[in-house]
Amino acid sequence: MEEAGDVVFRLNQLGQLLFASRRAIARIAASTPLAGSALAKLVSEGDQAPLAAAFAEVTASRNPKLLEVRLKTPDIEIWHELRISAFDNAQGELELLVVGRDMTVQHATEERLRHMATHDALTELPNRLLLSDRMRMVIANARRSGQGFSVANIGLDGFKKVNDGLGHPVGDALLRMAAQRLRKTLRDSDTLARVGGDEFVAILPGTSTEAQIKLVTGRLIATLQSPFEIDSHTIYIGASVGVSVYPQHAEDEIRLLALADAAMSRAKETGKARALVYSPALAGPPQHDISLEAAMFQAVREGEFQLYYQPIVDAQTREIQGFETLMRWKHPTLGMVPPARFIPIAETNGLINLLGAWALKAACVQLKQFEEVAKRSLYISVNISPRQFRNDKFLDVLDDAIAFSGLLGEQLVLEITEGTLMIDPVHAESILSKMAERNARIAIDDFGTGYSSLAYLKRFPISVLKIDRTFIRDLPGSQKDGAICNAVLDLAKHLDLSVVAEGVETEEQLQYLEERGCQYIQGYLTGKPMAANVALAALKESIHAKVVPADLRQVAQ
Repeated sequence: MEEAGDVVFRLNQLGQLLFASRRAIARIAASTPLAGSALAKLVSEGDQAPLAAAFAEVTASRNPKLLEVRLKTPDIEIWHELRISAFDNAQGELELLVVGRDMTVQHATEERLRHMATHDALTELPNRLLLSDRMRMVIANARRSGQGFSVANIGLDGFKKVNDGLGHPVGDALLRMAAQRLRKTLRDSDTLARVGGDEFVAILPGTSTEAQIKLVTGRLIATLQSPFEIDSHTIYIGASVGVSVYPQHAEDEIRLLALADAAMSRAKETGKARALVYSPALAGPPQHDISLEAAMFQAVREGEFQLYYQPIVDAQTREIQGFETLMRWKHPTLGMVPPARFIPIAETNGLINLLGAWALKAACVQLKQFEEVAKRSLYISVNISPRQFRNDKFLDVLDDAIAFSGLLGEQLVLEITEGTLMIDPVHAESILSKMAERNARIAIDDFGTGYSSLAYLKRFPISVLKIDRTFIRDLPGSQKDGAICNAVLDLAKHLDLSVVAEGVETEEQLQYLEERGCQYIQGYLTGKPMAANVALAALKESIHAKVVPADLRQVAQ
């Protein structure tokens, strides 16, 4: 019995001690004999009631029970897991046997795991998970007190040059030092979290007036303007800050964070090293779209966004090879909101990162269903917005989508516009190379309508060109459009690139492109964007073997 546990007790049915193991006596360090005293007196006051209830339950049912209590020692109270069981002694009297296990190590491990789950490993600051929890608490307190608060998104200016020029170890050291400076600048009641590579978010309870915000953001910017001394390097960076205010700008967590991020992006675009408070004029859509923007945040919560799929078919066999994924918003009163209306707003307010991550993962999962019905391999094409592409978490989102769906990388085509690539070619080259390492294929969307720099076809790991519909619409009658299409097809052939012609609506257009070696076509001739169930039906009925009939081609966009 001595070795049954870290502590062992035998009790009568009243809970009084009949026996205590030597290890238990040593741990409690009792100066007087324990026999006859109640075990309840040896545990924390807060655990005495649960212990009494456990004794009563075990006595009545004769079934063992586990219970965690804090056992008093001379210095601290130590958590123990007690196993309480009942038995009859030689005299037929009921007794209780309590065997306890010290939970100190396990509790420390659990606490360490909880900390790892809620904190950034590099800076030890709260991560997005804990930030979200803190944000909900501050919102609840603000609603009760009627006192506003601010959310500040802090983005380091010039951090990329540190990583590129001095290496990631120096960059990591700078991030740790920046986190320490920011933390010291804020109050204990404020929350500071790291939410991205070089982005931090601060929740500032009670800070809501213009003067208060100006004071705090000024300190945040100033603390990061001082030089950083790292490994004999003197490094100067700065910071741009975007602020959203509760309840003036929003009353929910997602929108407050997105609007602060939008304001921070605007601060970077308009000079850096400055703070901007969100306003529709500076960082939002046109005034007349404010109500639509508010509806978008509600739409995210209500699941109103849907994915539609437009077939991409082999120009010769008319067989579906893949689908382009297109986002649609079905509003309960407005009906289908055109992407041209909501995508720019999502780009501005930051929602595009959330929507884009969802679309990428959902499309990859949907492709597995398409393949189960088609009984063959297909591919899925997903549009990547400029803001998504620049987001430092994009590669993580891509990895999650591939891992979650189980797709092969080559089954995923990521469509990027020319303009997105040319905003920052050095960054684009780095990201595209890492995408290619995952075997994902890169498509240039709307080819010929943007920068059309032939240099990037050599520089970037591109696999697919998509000829924009503006060059297809007047075929085969337009000599100029025909010349452009022929040039693109000839260029792609020599560079070993695939070509998809968009906006094919007539048999004449399809025949013209097929004769000139265009491999794939996409357009209303072979199917408008359709809901997943319609696409599944098309695959199931082998409709890919012929031009899709009118009833399927007229699926609403």
